Amino acid sequence: MTRYRKQERRDALKSALSHNPFLTDEELAQRFGVSVSTIRLDRGKLDIPEVRLRTLAVAHESVSTLKALGQQEIIGSLLELRIGEYARSELMIDESMVLAKARVARGHHLFAQVNSLAIAVVDAEVAVTGSTRLKFVRPVLLGERVVAEGNVIKRKDNKYWVEVVAEVGEEQVLKGRLVVFAFAGSIRRE
Repeated sequence: MTRYRKQERRDALKSALSHNPFLTDEELAQRFGVSVSTIRLDRGKLDIPEVRLRTLAVAHESVSTLKALGQQEIIGSLLELRIGEYARSELMIDESMVLAKARVARGHHLFAQVNSLAIAVVDAEVAVTGSTRLKFVRPVLLGERVVAEGNVIKRKDNKYWVEVVAEVGEEQVLKGRLVVFAFAGSIRRE
């Protein structure tokens, strides 16, 4: 593990949080080989807020750019959104989302999280899922935090291919690809 001098560590901390503002104090302490208290002191000196406030700031910016969905239609909390490129959200698995006996998340909650991300990332007023190919890698347990990412990997006309990955910590729990169709206006039949 690299040992940092105080100023080097603070510079590295600032850089790490600029790349990933969702890192917790515990994750940062482990990364830099210092105590959580040291990370909190460093953040204080650098005027960097705690992860909860950083997450709220990023989420607020992201929600204001939503096009194809309303904020209430995102499953989980939207953390980051770059229309036409990338989206990221988190979902805390609570009691209402798990199977009673197994205490694992029902698959439709995880699907809904990645599906809403895939639609949110599309640059259109209306978008619908055309097809999905998903693989559940491992069960998600009650109390786990699922972070999902969606990346547009290809676009042709009104068709978007979105690669999705959901993780708990550093471990993948779901991965796959969705094809989403974008429409300029309403798709209702009269």
